[in-house]
Amino acid sequence: MKPRSMLVLLSALAALAALGGCAVEPWVKPYERDRMADPIMNPNRHPVSSSYLNHVHEAREAARGAAGGAGGGCGCN
Repeated sequence: MKPRSMLVLLSALAALAALGGCAVEPWVKPYERDRMADPIMNPNRHPVSSSYLNHVHEAREAARGAAGGAGGGCGCN
């Protein structure tokens, strides 16, 4: 075989192998999702405290972060 045709064949095989990894079947089955929703899987141990500290941080920085809090720089809301 010519080197060019060998390169085309290898790149086609690599593309097929990459597309073979895209499965339609989900990794987590619907009946297994209850294990993922367990409260112990939550990285935030104290959600009320974290929400308050996030609000204070946003008020002091006079900016809104990506956490979804609303308000201005005065901290009056």
